[in-house]
Amino acid sequence: MIQELQSVVRELPTESTQQAVGYPTLFLLVALGSLVPVIPTGALVSSAAVVALHQTSPFSLVFVFLVASAAAFLGDVCLYWLGQRGVRSKNGSKWLEALTRRAAPERLAQAQEKLAEHGGTVLVLSRLVPAGRIPVMLACLLGKMPLKTFARGDVPACLAWAATYQLIGILGGSLFPEPWQGVVAAVALTVLISGAPAVWRRLRARFGPGTGDATG
Repeated sequence: MIQELQSVVRELPTESTQQAVGYPTLFLLVALGSLVPVIPTGALVSSAAVVALHQTSPFSLVFVFLVASAAAFLGDVCLYWLGQRGVRSKNGSKWLEALTRRAAPERLAQAQEKLAEHGGTVLVLSRLVPAGRIPVMLACLLGKMPLKTFARGDVPACLAWAATYQLIGILGGSLFPEPWQGVVAAVALTVLISGAPAVWRRLRARFGPGTGDATG
């Protein structure tokens, strides 16, 4: 299996071809993943950072950062605009319904409370916390935050998000000599970070206080 992966890496297209295809693909997938939150966009950025780390161009990592942050911003703004249309409409919209389904009531209540306390700055944290973006975005929609205000708060959020996942990819790529090894490590670390909060919530719901735990 390892030999097959190594042969695939050796047969990859040239660096210029990778960049010509890779950057538009990264932009499209991250924007689509921000608009339809089912694509693991963090893993995409980390993997792209690993590949860029092993390229000779000194600007490869800069391009990955710019492409990822711009695509995330575009996806967020489009999703918020679609959500606004649902809030203004008497019958709502499928986008607003999708956002509501993906935001647990307790998470939405927490997001509304933090939004009331900290304003648009909470957007930065929501992008960095796994599964935190949708509840905060929905809280902004229900609070009727203007699109321009949301966009201003979302710029630093997307920059911080892209930098964080790019750093994960750089760390993974630095630990291994081969690009494919770094990609595997970066994806595994990204999945672990993204899945840890959900696992913790399930454990708390199952073994937390009030579940009949005996002491003494």
